[in-house]
Amino acid sequence: MLMLITYDVNTETSEGKKRLRKIAKECQNYGQRVQNSVFECLIDPTQFAKLKYKLESIMDLQTDSIRYYNLGSNWQNRVEHIGAKESYNPEGFLFV
Repeated sequence: MLMLITYDVNTETSEGKKRLRKIAKECQNYGQRVQNSVFECLIDPTQFAKLKYKLESIMDLQTDSIRYYNLGSNWQNRVEHIGAKESYNPEGFLFV
């Protein structure tokens, strides 16, 4: 399933900046950054549960927010990219 994960972390303090880096790093472990605080993650339900637990243990519930959008398995008809930066296919090849 394709999950779209967005987050907003309060970075007024050094602790907030650290949380922002940790959240971004966790998301990078599971998906592709498509905008500054937006990741597309092609993951199964078990991986999603792990990622969700990790992210929510990092965030500050009083000042930060995370949104999860389940685009499902038929995500190709739900995602349209227009403009700068080429889109990518999460099911395609990954070059390292």
